[in-house]
Amino acid sequence: MPTRRPTKHVMAYVTAPDRRSAGNIAEAVLRKRLAACANLASIQSIYWWEGSLQRGRETLIVFKTRRALVPQLMETVRALHPYETPCIVTYSMDAGFPPYVAWIDRETRLQR
Repeated sequence: MPTRRPTKHVMAYVTAPDRRSAGNIAEAVLRKRLAACANLASIQSIYWWEGSLQRGRETLIVFKTRRALVPQLMETVRALHPYETPCIVTYSMDAGFPPYVAWIDRETRLQR
């Protein structure tokens, strides 16, 4: 079985309460060049919160970025997010079309 190694690129999965806040978060992250792309989609969420099962509509944001930018991306999302405990997780890109991941590299920058 091949050894899994951390990859240079990740997808960041973030949920937001509505399209407007998701759009504001996505735009802020992109303007800072912390991600090359953000996809937004309406989703139905079912989750536990404070001891009871909740249901609601949310907007999913999927960012395409570099692993090195994740701490700054999380900080930016957290600063703008209305939830007390927002969902912000990343998934490694185990493989990617070389021109696409090169594009991610060109369009993102570490903030100083």
